Amino acid sequence: MDDRLKDLEEKMQKAVSFLESDLATIRAGRANPHVLDRIKVDYYGTPTPLAQVGNITVPEARMIQIAPWEKTLIKEIEKAIMSSDIGITPSNDGAVIRLIFPELTEERRKELAKEVKKKGEDAKVAVRNIRRDGNDAFKKLSKTEISEDEIKDITDELQKMTDKFIKGIDELVDAKSAEIMKV
Repeated sequence: MDDRLKDLEEKMQKAVSFLESDLATIRAGRANPHVLDRIKVDYYGTPTPLAQVGNITVPEARMIQIAPWEKTLIKEIEKAIMSSDIGITPSNDGAVIRLIFPELTEERRKELAKEVKKKGEDAKVAVRNIRRDGNDAFKKLSKTEISEDEIKDITDELQKMTDKFIKGIDELVDAKSAEIMKV
């Protein structure tokens, strides 16, 4: 495979990887510790990922428990969770913080499924933009550096690669949507 195609494939893979990590932060009715991935806690003046200041466990299907390494961090962790966009109020008993996830309503499930679909569309647009940029770059090479037949072969290969990534994105979106809609 051409080095230029490898670069484009890596960029497409990054777009899909970003979508995967983005979808992992969407809660689907059961407690998923990945919803806390983007939360940063003020740890002695430094914004630190929540996972680095405490132990995160899922003792029940709809509960996440956070046991901070230092008891003094409980207030900071609660403040960080409250200011985040997960929409759950933490409760603590002085030693651990608990997040109880309520059952999702049918309406909220549909909203989340739409959000997942939109994120999938954004990822597809990113992949198609990478394809467009690659095609433009290959067309600029023309005549002097490589033949038109080679350009056609490369653009066909790029289209096959794009189709493969689009199919993968569709599968990710369908799986996440099914997970959200399952009661």
